[in-house]
Amino acid sequence: MGYLGTGAQLAQRLDERGLGLSGAYIEFSYHDPSSVDTTMAELDAMLDTFDAVSSTGSAPAPRPTLADAGSAARHGSPGSGARRPESGLTASEWDEFAIGMNRVLDRCRQRGYEPTLHCETGSYLETTAELEKVLTLTDIGVCLETGHQLLGGGDPHTFYSKWKDRVNHVHLKDLTLSVFDEIVRNGESSAAIWANEAFPRLGEGDFDVTRFVTELISGGFEGWLVVEQDIFPTSAARFAQAVEDQRLNRSYLTTLGI
Repeated sequence: MGYLGTGAQLAQRLDERGLGLSGAYIEFSYHDPSSVDTTMAELDAMLDTFDAVSSTGSAPAPRPTLADAGSAARHGSPGSGARRPESGLTASEWDEFAIGMNRVLDRCRQRGYEPTLHCETGSYLETTAELEKVLTLTDIGVCLETGHQLLGGGDPHTFYSKWKDRVNHVHLKDLTLSVFDEIVRNGESSAAIWANEAFPRLGEGDFDVTRFVTELISGGFEGWLVVEQDIFPTSAARFAQAVEDQRLNRSYLTTLGI
């Protein structure tokens, strides 16, 4: 949030373009009480912008999209949650995590917004087991983030089948697994995922996007489906290509009935 402004400025710019606000992403170190205290101010500022932005037409309300901040070790070794489960949180840290997460959930709900849980490479929510741990410790809904779930060794198809009653938001990515495998072999950090463009246009990677979208439709999913093709647009030409990529992604989804 912020690229198109915040508060009333963002509301005006969205209205001028006929757009709604799907949500905004924020990271907490939930297992660290003092860090949760500090980050609450950022959450409140984000929710203030939500308040200023009215949904356009029948668009769903924006979702506070809650992620974990992870650690330097995990960001430096993406996918280590699956390769080295011992790099995760301890039992006592999970207890603190649940307390911190519930504090954040309460704040969001007091402000009138229902949050969603986002997995992220480099965080303590990389693997399906880590996601499911939070879903058993709290009542938060989950953002099915196809790209990062695949990076963590998960299967979005199986996850949706099991947890579709908790899925309240979707971030749709495709993934070129060979790019990620090379990043791991080279010992690169999570930033290399975006620098090396591991997320291609929809339908051009290794994820069965058509099957997944069909499962969402048949499963009755209602809510925001956010298309993400994360890159670092380091030149004007690459930025222009990103715009064209999104036009192609939109056309692809149209063929699937969305």
